[in-house]
Amino acid sequence: MTSNEFRKMALEIPTAVERSHMHHPDFRVAGKIFASLGVPDKNWGMVKLTPEQQHAFIEKAPKSFKPCSGAWGRQGYTNVYLASAKAGIMRAALDAAAKNVAPRAKKKSG
Repeated sequence: MTSNEFRKMALEIPTAVERSHMHHPDFRVAGKIFASLGVPDKNWGMVKLTPEQQHAFIEKAPKSFKPCSGAWGRQGYTNVYLASAKAGIMRAALDAAAKNVAPRAKKKSG
C-alpha cells in the first residue's frame, strides 16, 4: 500500500477530511483525528484503535501493525507499515478508527 492509497481510503469514509498536525497529514471525523501519515516516517501510517482492536489487528497482520511507542500505544494508537498492509485489512482498520472518534448518537428519553 502507498501513502496515496491510505489517503484515498481514509477520505472515502463519510465526513472524513484531511488536515495537518505536527507537520504530518491527518484524517479527521467531527474534528477528531482517527488516522495519520508519516509517523514515525514516510513508510508508516497510524490508526486510532481501542487496545482490544489493536490486539486483533496485530494478531491478523503482525507484519503490518504494531503499537505506537509508549503510552499512546498502550491506549490503542497503532502504527501501520504501509509496504506490507493489504487493502482489505487497512480499510477495516480505518473504518474502526473513524467509528472510534465519531460522535455517538444521543439516546432519546422516553
